[in-house]
Amino acid sequence: MKEIAKYPIPIYIVIFLIFYGITYISGVENPLLRTVFSVTLAFVLSPKRKKIQTQTGTKTQITWIFLKESIIIN
Repeated sequence: MKEIAKYPIPIYIVIFLIFYGITYISGVENPLLRTVFSVTLAFVLSPKRKKIQTQTGTKTQITWIFLKESIIIN
């Protein structure tokens, strides 16, 4: 999971496509409603990157709902 979380944009796209497909199969006929629902859930479930300032310099912190601890990349 830690290696997967380092790539937030592809994960966001995959989650969006999964939820869009689910809403399409479930019969939601309004494409705007399908898109808004999928974008919202993909945004909530995708990993987030944040720059943090430490004594040793700037580092990137990755947080994800599926990880117990955040990942820090140099």
